[in-house]
Amino acid sequence: MDWIISDELGLTVGHLVGWGAASAMIVGGVAPYIPQYRQIKKTQDADGFSLYVCLTLLVANTLRILFWFGKRYELPLLIQSIVMNATMFAMIHLCVTIRKKNQIIRARERIFTGAIFMLYILLCCVNGSAQPDETANWLGQQSGFVGGEKPHRFYVIKPHASFIGFIFFWFTPYMDKKYFWAWTDFQSYVDCMLVFSVLGAAITYLLIEFSPFVELIGFLAVFTEAMLGAPQIAKNLQNKSTEGMSVCMVIMWTFGDLFKTAYFVIREAPTQFWVCGSLQVLLDIVILLQVWMYRHNTAAARRIRRGD
Repeated sequence: MDWIISDELGLTVGHLVGWGAASAMIVGGVAPYIPQYRQIKKTQDADGFSLYVCLTLLVANTLRILFWFGKRYELPLLIQSIVMNATMFAMIHLCVTIRKKNQIIRARERIFTGAIFMLYILLCCVNGSAQPDETANWLGQQSGFVGGEKPHRFYVIKPHASFIGFIFFWFTPYMDKKYFWAWTDFQSYVDCMLVFSVLGAAITYLLIEFSPFVELIGFLAVFTEAMLGAPQIAKNLQNKSTEGMSVCMVIMWTFGDLFKTAYFVIREAPTQFWVCGSLQVLLDIVILLQVWMYRHNTAAARRIRRGD
């Protein structure tokens, strides 16, 4: 039996432990990014941190929020997803700002225009298909793309002469993968996630009564989060170094994921949560092994080997 702390409030040790664990779940997910944020701000160098880590968490937590509407889980996990998304946008804003500041020669702007494409479709549906050129020109004026040099963009929109199959034939967007999630302005990242969220919400609204779809969203949410370490592992392999990555962040990842997985098991969260939590711990260990493998491949070590 729990020790009674207050008869009037009905508080027990079990209640306090539960609230403490819930608070740790909300704040603990954000804590590992504090040292990485401070390191990037101090060194004014964001090259060692992969922005795909932010993409992974934004997608995972957006899916987890959508999953909550189809299958209710504990409120602290929902709040954690909202707080994590805000944190990832803060990390992206810092990295984009610093990378712009560090440019020696001003590079051509790279932006995401998928949101403008969606707006075009909506406006054409409202205005009628007889004025596609007028709608396109209006969008161009609003976005500043008319006249002058146009920036690189993830979506490039090309008109076709036929009206057959309006959405697919009036405008055919195609992807230039090398510019995806490598935009030069913060607004593009916000727009991209806004498009993803709106499309995801619309599909979820239509299929929310279909249980296999809801379970699939839950699995994709936690599996995507479980692959959080994969972009950082790939960047470390590419650089043959972990320089610029906060080791403190990875250590906090590991302890946080261990705690989170145990929390899922104890609180009997859906199976997807604890299975993918275990995978996340495994990837954290792989990154720590990379830290040990590349421990001699740092700027200081290279200067010593050159005799500088």
